[in-house]
Amino acid sequence: MSLKETSKFISLILRHKPDAIGISLDEHGWANVDELIAGISKTQPIDMAILEQIVAEDEKQRYSFNEDKTLIRANQGHSIPVDVELKEKEPPEYLYHGTGEKYVNSIDAEGLIPKSRLYVHLSSDEETATKVGQRHGKPVIYIVKSGEMYRQGYKFYCSVNGVWLTKSVPVIFLKKE
Repeated sequence: MSLKETSKFISLILRHKPDAIGISLDEHGWANVDELIAGISKTQPIDMAILEQIVAEDEKQRYSFNEDKTLIRANQGHSIPVDVELKEKEPPEYLYHGTGEKYVNSIDAEGLIPKSRLYVHLSSDEETATKVGQRHGKPVIYIVKSGEMYRQGYKFYCSVNGVWLTKSVPVIFLKKE
C-alpha cells in the first residue's frame, strides 16, 4: 500500500472504526500508538517511522501526536463520539463551505448539518472550500455568516489544523457564491 492509502486507512480507524483493527479510543479520541501500529501491521507494513512520516506530511494535517508520541488522534472529522478538546473561538465574519452540486437542494432546505459527523466543517478561505467541493463533483461554495451566528449565540471551534467547526448552520446564515 502507498503512504496515501495507509493514511486513509488510519483516518478510517481514528475517525470512525477503531474496532476494525481491535483498538479503542479514549474519550478525547486518543489511540495508543503501539496498538495502532500492531493493528495495522496485521494487513500492511507500518512502523513508527512510517507513521511519523504520514503525520508530518499529511497535507490536511489530519493527525496529532501527544508530546511523547505514545498517543495519536485525528484532529477532527469523527463520526464516533469523542471530545477532541476543541477550544471555543470567535470566528471571522465569514467562513466558507464547499460542497458538490448534488447537495445544493438539501442544503438550501435544511442548512448545513453534520450528517454522520459530529460537526459541520467550514473553511476560512474560498480556495480551500472550492477544493473540498471538488471532491463531491462540480463545486458549489456557500458563504457562512459566521460572525452574525456567533453574535446570536452559536458556538464555533477551530481545530489544530485550521478547520472551523460548528454544530449546524441554519439556512438564514447561508449565501450561495
